[in-house]
Amino acid sequence: MQPARPAQPATPGAGADVKTFVTAVLLTFGTGLLMMDGWALLSSGFGAFLGLVGGIFGIFWWRHVQGKVFPRELSTKSVVVLAVINVALALLLFLVAG
Repeated sequence: MQPARPAQPATPGAGADVKTFVTAVLLTFGTGLLMMDGWALLSSGFGAFLGLVGGIFGIFWWRHVQGKVFPRELSTKSVVVLAVINVALALLLFLVAG
């Protein structure tokens, strides 16, 4: 008779790693887009600075909502919302700069 094994925590797997990587890319890209939107709207470096401040505020807000900036367990809905926000920021940049 073998002794019972201690319970092992379930590992999230590769899907969680991909979502964490995509989240890191989208947060970084979104902050850059926000800086470019600020530059395009105000036509100055001050606009880019305001975009950077807004991006940092957004990352802190994300951390408050998720518990961590890059949580191990992340819902697909959160990643999709980040993607939609990035698309909206890119469209705003194309409309303003075009």
